[in-house]
Amino acid sequence: MRAVHNKLVRDNIPEIIKQAGKIPVTHTLPDDEYLSELDKKLNEECSEYQADKNIEELADMLEVMYAIAEARGWSVSELEAVRKSKAEKRGGFKKKIYLEYVEDGNE
Repeated sequence: MRAVHNKLVRDNIPEIIKQAGKIPVTHTLPDDEYLSELDKKLNEECSEYQADKNIEELADMLEVMYAIAEARGWSVSELEAVRKSKAEKRGGFKKKIYLEYVEDGNE
């Protein structure tokens, strides 16, 4: 029996499959397809987090975001620097502010 997955998986998954006595069929993606599959994987991990709300799925999202940054030529430290800069300029989300609407002050 064949279980079709057709998706990007973590590096150790083929070995884990082999250890389970099964045969994984894989190939290495070219860069453009890799970026496309990383974007799909981020959506997949986000959906899984939304369904389960657990820290493992949140960690999976972070792992994919790190991979995307590196695949696009940015370091994880650059990503963190941009995050920190935005937080300093615009704030984070700790105050739990929900913007309902903005009125035009000229009325």
